[in-house]
Amino acid sequence: MAKRPLVAILSGAGISTDSGIPDYRGPNGLWRRDPEAEKLVTYDYYMSDPQIRRRSWQMRRDSAALHAEPNAAHRAVAELERTGIPVRVITQNVDGLHQIAGMPARKVLELHGTARAVVCTGCGARSSMDEALERVAAGEADPPCRDCGGILKSATVMFGQPLDTEVLGQAMAIAKACQIFIAVGSSLQVQPAASLAGIAAEHGARLVIVNAEPTPYDDQADEVIREPIGTALPALLRQLAT
Repeated sequence: MAKRPLVAILSGAGISTDSGIPDYRGPNGLWRRDPEAEKLVTYDYYMSDPQIRRRSWQMRRDSAALHAEPNAAHRAVAELERTGIPVRVITQNVDGLHQIAGMPARKVLELHGTARAVVCTGCGARSSMDEALERVAAGEADPPCRDCGGILKSATVMFGQPLDTEVLGQAMAIAKACQIFIAVGSSLQVQPAASLAGIAAEHGARLVIVNAEPTPYDDQADEVIREPIGTALPALLRQLAT
C-alpha cells in the first residue's frame, strides 16, 4: 500500500471569515477600518498604557472570535484528518476553531497563540479567557494576575513580541517534510509564517494557495485557487481523500 502523503495546511484569517470573524488586512479588514485598533494588540502600548489595556479588555469581551463556530472549511480539514491521511495544521489564527471542529490539538500549531487563554506577563501563570472576562464583567476593567498581581494579557503573540521559537521550529520542520502544502486564507505577507510556503516548495512539496487576493508566493505555487474558501477548500480536500 502506497504511503499516504503528509498534508500541511497553513491557515490565515480568511478561513475564519465565514464564521463571522473579520480579517485584518483585507479590503474591509480591521486595520483598515480602525488603525487605532492595532495599538490594542501592540505589546509596548499594552504594557505601558492602562487605558490601552482597559480598551483591550473591552475588545476581547466583544470579540466575535470567542463566540464563533467552525465553518465548512474548518470541518473539511478535520474530516480529512479522520480519513487517516496525516494532516498538520499550522495556523496564524488565534480563534481555536480548528480544534473545535475536531482537529486534535496536538496536530495544530498556533503560531500566534490563542485568544482562549490569558497569561501573566509577570509570573507566566495561565488561565482561561472566560474566567478573565467574568472579572471584567464584574467591574475589573484591567484585572491583575491573582497569583502575583502582574499584568494579564491574552495568550496571543502581540505586535512587538517574537513568535514562540519551539512552535516556529516545529512548523518549519513540517514545511520541509510535507508532500502537499496548502496555504488557505492567508495573504502570505506576515513573516516568518509566510516563508513556510516557500520552504515547502523548495523542499519539493506541491504548493496550493487558496486565497481571494494575490500573494507573494503565487508564482511558486503549483495551483492557485481564487474561489470562495468555504466551497473551494472542502472540494480540494475531498479530492485528496480519494
